[in-house]
Amino acid sequence: MAELRPSGAPGPTAPPAPGPAAPPAFASLFPPGLHAIYGECRRLYPDQPNPLQVTAIVKYWLGGPDPLDYVSMYRNVGSPSANIPEHWHYISFGLSDLYGDSRVHEFTGTDGPSGFGFELTFRLKRETGESAPPTWPAELMQGLARYVFQSENTFCSGDHVSWHSPLDNSESRIQHMLLTEDPQMQPVQTPFGVVTFLQIVGVCTEELHSAQQWNGQGILELLRTVPIAGGPWLITDMRRGETIFEIDPHLQERVDKGIETDGSNLSGVSAKCAWDDLSRPPEDDEDSRSICIGTQPRRLSGKDTEQIRETLRRGLEINSKPILPPINPQRQNGLTHDRAPSRKDSLESDSSTAIVPHELIRTRQLESVHLKFNQESGALIPLCLRGRLLHGRHFTYKSITGDMAITFVSTGVEGAFATEEHPYAAHGPWLQILLTEEFVEKMLEDLEDLTSPEEFKLPKEYSWPEKKLKVSILPDVVFDSPLH
Repeated sequence: MAELRPSGAPGPTAPPAPGPAAPPAFASLFPPGLHAIYGECRRLYPDQPNPLQVTAIVKYWLGGPDPLDYVSMYRNVGSPSANIPEHWHYISFGLSDLYGDSRVHEFTGTDGPSGFGFELTFRLKRETGESAPPTWPAELMQGLARYVFQSENTFCSGDHVSWHSPLDNSESRIQHMLLTEDPQMQPVQTPFGVVTFLQIVGVCTEELHSAQQWNGQGILELLRTVPIAGGPWLITDMRRGETIFEIDPHLQERVDKGIETDGSNLSGVSAKCAWDDLSRPPEDDEDSRSICIGTQPRRLSGKDTEQIRETLRRGLEINSKPILPPINPQRQNGLTHDRAPSRKDSLESDSSTAIVPHELIRTRQLESVHLKFNQESGALIPLCLRGRLLHGRHFTYKSITGDMAITFVSTGVEGAFATEEHPYAAHGPWLQILLTEEFVEKMLEDLEDLTSPEEFKLPKEYSWPEKKLKVSILPDVVFDSPLH
C-alpha cells in the first residue's frame, strides 16, 4: 500500500546534507543519501521544492512490500522547439542506499555504487487538461524494484523488460520496457557511493522483439528520431497506437541491416524449456538428469550455474566476445566485465546450494536429442540462429521451472564442451548443442513459420533425422508438470 502526499523535501534554501556532526534529529529527517538525490532534483526543478510523492506506508525495512521508500513526481515543461512535449517526470528513491546504516543496503564504500547503484525514472506525456500526475507509474517502478531486490540483479542502459501487459492496465499497445540513461539527471556522488539514473521507456511488442533480435541501444536511437514514439528524451505516450515501423517503414530496414551486420546482443533468456536424451531410455540409471548419489538428486552444480549465469548476464553487453565464460570466472570487486555489479543473479536458486560436487558430474556425448520449448521461447529460436550463431556467438535458454539449461554454440565459440565431432554434449542437466553454419541455414528455412505466431497451432514438431535432432513447441501447461 502507498499514499500520495507532498514530499516535504527540503527547498532550494535548505541546508547542505548533514555531516557526521549534524544533530541526530536532522540526520534522521534528511538521510544523506536521500538528501543527495533531492539535490539533483532541485537542480532540475528549483521551482518545485515539494513535489507530489507516492510513499510506502510501511517501509521495506520495516517489513513492508514496497522496496521504494518514495517516488517523486515533477511537471516538466519540455521544449516545443526541440519536439519535447510537456510531461510528468517520476524519480524513485530506494534502489540506492538512502540511510547508510545497513537497514536496507550494505555499505561498501564511497567509491563504488550506492546500494544497487541506480534509481529509476520515467517520463510520461502529460495529457491536455491533466492537472496532476497519474500514480500508476509509481507502482510500475515498485514492480521493477521488487524484481531487483528479489533477484539482486541490476539493470543497465539498453536492457529490456518483457512485461506482456499494458503498463497502465489499459488497452494500450505500450506493453514492454527498455531502459536508458535519463537525459537530464546526472550521476550523484553520495556519502554511500555513486547513484546513476536509468529511465524506463515504454515500447510496443514489435519494438521489444526488434530490441531482442538486434539490441536495445539501437532501438532506443530509432525511438529518439520519432517524436511521436519518444523523441529526444524518450517520453512515453500510452496513447500511441502505432509502432515506429508503422510510422516510418524505412526503420525496419535499418533494424534488418543492423541484425545482419551486428547480430544480436541478447545471449540468453530464462524460459520454459526442457530437453531429452533420445539416445538412451529415460529410465537408464546413467541418464544425465536423473542420476542420484545416495538419496540426493543431482542438479546443476554451483560452477555450472555460475557459467550459465555469466552467459545470461552478458546478454545485452555491447561487443561481447563469442567466448563462453570459464567454469570458474575471475571477478574483481564484484564486477563482471563492464556490467553493473550484481550481488546475486536470478538464475541462482535454492536448489543449487545442496548439490553433487562438480567433479563427480561428467560430461557426456549424446547421439540424439529432443528439445522442447513453449511458444514464446520457441519464437526466439530464429533470433538465436540468425542473430547469434551466424555471427559466431552463443545463446542460452535457462529453464524457469527447474535446474536445466540449453546452450546453442557455433563453431567459433571457445570454451564449449560440445564439439563438431560430438555436437550434443551434456554436463549434468546442462545441454550444449553445436551447430554448423550450413545446418543453421537449413534450420532457419524449416523454422520460418515460428516468426508468424498468429498462424501457429500447438503442438508443433520439427525434425532433422540426419542430424538426430528434434524440436517441439508445446503449450505452457506441459512445462508446469513436475516432470519439467
